[in-house]
Amino acid sequence: MKTVTARILHAALRLFAEKGAKQIAISDLAKEAGLSRGTIYNNLDTPDELFNILCDLMYLELRQTSLATDSDIEDPALRLALIIRKVIRRVYEEPDWGRFVAQFGMIDPRLGKFWGKLPHQLLRTGLEQGRFAYRPDQIHSVTALGGGAVMGATSLVLGGLLTWRKSGSDTAELILRSVGIPEEEAHALSTIPFEPLPRVDFAKVQLEGTIREHILG
Repeated sequence: MKTVTARILHAALRLFAEKGAKQIAISDLAKEAGLSRGTIYNNLDTPDELFNILCDLMYLELRQTSLATDSDIEDPALRLALIIRKVIRRVYEEPDWGRFVAQFGMIDPRLGKFWGKLPHQLLRTGLEQGRFAYRPDQIHSVTALGGGAVMGATSLVLGGLLTWRKSGSDTAELILRSVGIPEEEAHALSTIPFEPLPRVDFAKVQLEGTIREHILG
C-alpha cells in the first residue's frame, strides 16, 4: 500500500474514533491528513466506502500482526493470554484505535471476526491437546466469551477505570480459568512480561481480495 494512502487511512481512523459516526466529510479528512481533496480522491478509489475499507484493514492488520508475533510459543494457553493482553495494551497506547474498536466493534462484524480466527484456533488446539476443558459444542460460545471480555476490558481502559496492565492480566486470567486452567497457573500465565504489538501501520498490511480492489481500483 502506498504511504499516502496509509496516511489517509490513519487520518480517517482518528476522525471516525473522534466523531463516532460511519461517515466523515472529505474536507475534514483532507484537513486531518494535511492533504488536498484532490490527493484524497487520487489515492483512494472509493472514498464513500472508507468506513468499510478501514474496518477490513483493521481486521487484516491485527490478524497479520498477531500471527507474526509469538509464533514460536507452543502452549495455546500462554499464547491466548498474550494476545488478549497485547490487544488491551494497544488500546491504551493507541487510543484512537481503541475508541474505534469500542464504538464500532459490537455493531460491525468485521471488527469482531478476528476472534473467530486465531483465538478460535488456539481454543480449539488447546481442547484437542487436553490443555483446555470445555465441551466441543461450546467452541463458538467460548470464542465469543473471549471477544466480549476483551471489548469490555477496552471500555474499562478507555474510561480510566483500570490500567491496561490490570485489565489485561485480569481478563486473560479469567478467560483461561473459564476453559479449565487452574487458578494459580492462569494467574502466572497472565502476568508474564511481554513486548507490545507493533504500532498500527496500514502501509505494511498485506491487502486481500476486495480490499485491494477498493483501495487500488
